[in-house]
Amino acid sequence: MSKPLDRLTLLETFARIAERGSISQAARDLGLSQASVSRQLKDLEDRLGTVLIRRTTHSLALTPAGQGLLQDARELTTGWTALEERHGPSGRQVKGPLKIVAPVALGQHHLADIACRFQRAHPAVTITWLLQDEAIRFAEIGCDCWIKVGAVPDDALIVRELGRVERLLVAAPDLVSPRKDFTPEEVAGLPCVALDPFEGSRIGLTSRDRATATLTPHVSFSTNSIFAQHRAALNGAGFAVMPRWFVEADLETGRLVDLLPDWRAATLTINAAFMPTRFQPRRLALFLDRLTTDVPGIPGIGR
Repeated sequence: MSKPLDRLTLLETFARIAERGSISQAARDLGLSQASVSRQLKDLEDRLGTVLIRRTTHSLALTPAGQGLLQDARELTTGWTALEERHGPSGRQVKGPLKIVAPVALGQHHLADIACRFQRAHPAVTITWLLQDEAIRFAEIGCDCWIKVGAVPDDALIVRELGRVERLLVAAPDLVSPRKDFTPEEVAGLPCVALDPFEGSRIGLTSRDRATATLTPHVSFSTNSIFAQHRAALNGAGFAVMPRWFVEADLETGRLVDLLPDWRAATLTINAAFMPTRFQPRRLALFLDRLTTDVPGIPGIGR
């Protein structure tokens, strides 16, 4: 009979195959031969008495039994790592992999800086940094933490709020010149560059004195990319609702102007989501603490 650690190894191998969608890629990750990884998968299937993965010439697919096992496998292997940390010698170096999914724009800039600072402080931690704005299937992608702007559509996850994004209405000077002072009603008459899914034909605003207004502008340009929205605004295609952290430099240089300094669009929440588990790996706990401390320090993001 195999030792418990052997069983955990089989589960780790299975999870890596599921995440990579390839036995050969999993083998490269694990530093094993393809034949060895295939034998481990077969051993696990024999022990459980079920087929976990369907193999075709060009792809792999989890069976219903494999889909059901994947989350349990991750919880067991993660729990073992946390137990080693909790009950091993004190002062042990923080080590191991962290797989993070982050939003594209923020993840290319400020969040990537935070992750790099964390990795420098803990050089034995290896970070896989994936950028994606769309919702993910947490269990299938196999990440440790999902950083998302907006609500997290998965009730099975624990969600920690990291900060709130200040958003303002900006436009290229040529679009509004020579006007400088606008009312919300006047801004509503300008064309709009909208970012899906956050803005559409209705934009709610709140003033410094807590008054509210709703704009229903004509959307002349709509995109799911904040980078394309930014370029369109710079080119005078319309005004745009954008996060301050993204346009701070443009406001300072005058490439964009704040149309309504006393009004702001609704804030967006930045959240960190992770799986509930009895034993959380120390590297994940420390990374979450770093996010909680550093994200509110990003310009235009507060608590």
